[in-house]
Amino acid sequence: MRVLRIGNASGFYGDRFDAVREMLTGGELDVLTGDYLAELTMLILGRDQLKDPAAGYARTFLRQMEEGLGLAHERGVRIVANAGGLNPAGLADALRALAAKLGLPTRVAHVEGDRLTPADGALTSNAYLGGAGIASCLAAGADVVVTGRVTDAALVTGPAQWRFGWGPEEYDKLAGAVVAGHVLECGTQATGGNYAFFAELGPGVLRRPGFPVAEIHADGSSVVTKHPGTGGLVDIGTVTAQLLYETAGARYAGPDATARLDTVRLTREGPDRVRIDGVRGEAPPPTLKVGRSRLGGFRNEVVFVLTGLDVEAKARLVRDQIEDALTGSRPASVRWELSRTDRPDAPTEETASALLRLVVRDPAPEPVGRALTGAAIELALASYPGFHVTAPPGKGAPYGVFEAAYVPASEVPHTAVLPDGTRRDVPAPERTLDLAPVPDPPLPPPLPEGPVRRAPLGRIAGARSGDKGGDANVGVWVRTEAEWRWLAHTLTVERFRALLPETAGSAVTRHVLPNLKALNFTVAGILGEGVASQARFDPQAKALGEWLRSRELDVPEELLTAVPENRPPGDPAAAAAPESPTEGPQ
Repeated sequence: MRVLRIGNASGFYGDRFDAVREMLTGGELDVLTGDYLAELTMLILGRDQLKDPAAGYARTFLRQMEEGLGLAHERGVRIVANAGGLNPAGLADALRALAAKLGLPTRVAHVEGDRLTPADGALTSNAYLGGAGIASCLAAGADVVVTGRVTDAALVTGPAQWRFGWGPEEYDKLAGAVVAGHVLECGTQATGGNYAFFAELGPGVLRRPGFPVAEIHADGSSVVTKHPGTGGLVDIGTVTAQLLYETAGARYAGPDATARLDTVRLTREGPDRVRIDGVRGEAPPPTLKVGRSRLGGFRNEVVFVLTGLDVEAKARLVRDQIEDALTGSRPASVRWELSRTDRPDAPTEETASALLRLVVRDPAPEPVGRALTGAAIELALASYPGFHVTAPPGKGAPYGVFEAAYVPASEVPHTAVLPDGTRRDVPAPERTLDLAPVPDPPLPPPLPEGPVRRAPLGRIAGARSGDKGGDANVGVWVRTEAEWRWLAHTLTVERFRALLPETAGSAVTRHVLPNLKALNFTVAGILGEGVASQARFDPQAKALGEWLRSRELDVPEELLTAVPENRPPGDPAAAAAPESPTEGPQ
């Protein structure tokens, strides 16, 4: 077949339960994928398996298949999901039992080998495999393939390798599928979810976004779309945002191929249709990424509400009182944060209040448990006026730490367990590439000087941010060539640091992606030991980009009056706005 239609029904463990049915009944598909694994999920599954060795997979997926297996069988749709987590063989067995119960001839296969022997106290240790094992399972007639830890994009590269027969060194084609897979992996983030310019889309558009579909072609190009009649939006902006999510520089490395993000071309083909082509690929690196999670200790927190006058003095008083009470049993880490959510002469008590957050951590549970609970509760009648907390402090809870490592790909087994039980080993790549950073391309000429106005960056720029272990990335993009000429020269590393003072202690690297009119910033170490450690107010850096967009700087007036090029057709704001001389067709 000339086109392989792949839809995604899950971007994380806990995504919309009905999405499997919606995707199987809402339009044409050849393959339905589901991404259930994130860094935090592996820790959750690891703790599940400590309680029950037969657990360790995404139980939600098994419940979805109670209806999904029959719908997929009726429509001839293959299902590929990484819901196997730490126990893909166990999930495969459970699916076979479910199919037998339902009277369905469903052939189930799984991929394993990613789980490595934990070292140094790690609870889980998993290598990120590519899509070749999935391709082998599909080629052997599997209707459902479940995997452990594979790259998110492997859920698309595997079916594409199977359908089109690509060899392991057809890097451009594989890289095209990697890019399509990266767009699909987070589900509705490709169809308007978490989109910076959501306010332009009009009422109701994002109330219930549909999940994305990629039409993959034999040359590796694709068209991103969604089922007819579903909510949300697919346009160049939504696809650009997802391409920048949790990436870094021009090279996006994976075990199937290294995709060059600086070669990606996006073209609007029509309503809710964006073509991705031009993607160049290179050999994969010689190593595989390994994600390790371990228990880091115990944490607790108390949020004090400070209302009305003298907020700073109230914060100092309660902080001094708590610090005195913790003398002799002080946790290893004590962190205070005052959030000035209050406003003067506020019309409601809530808007007259600020929040003082105390977070404590320690290797042992006692210093963050009773010692903190007692210290906070005993102040109820002995501290600042209006004393109260958002919730009573409880026992300390364990927290996790995520660490990334790399191992030679040749040392990691990659095994496809076919529907008949045959085990087929997937060889490591024969050719690899030691990846080096790609030098930034020349910048476009700057805009001529002219009148400027103080305005938030987000008036013209979109952003999307996320986490990779303890690091964060912030992708920033614009929609017109004039905006790009301004952004490329204005948003330097120094300006980025000035706008986001919390990055002061972190190494910040800027990557330039002209084809996407985008800059991608990586901020090393800002998230501490990763999302599970909850070291920061926003532990996954999901809103770091929105904070950046809210910061003000001098913006050329001509940009503030221009109309974005790729507003969706029929958008009232686009119809009513005057045409800008800086625009061109997208």
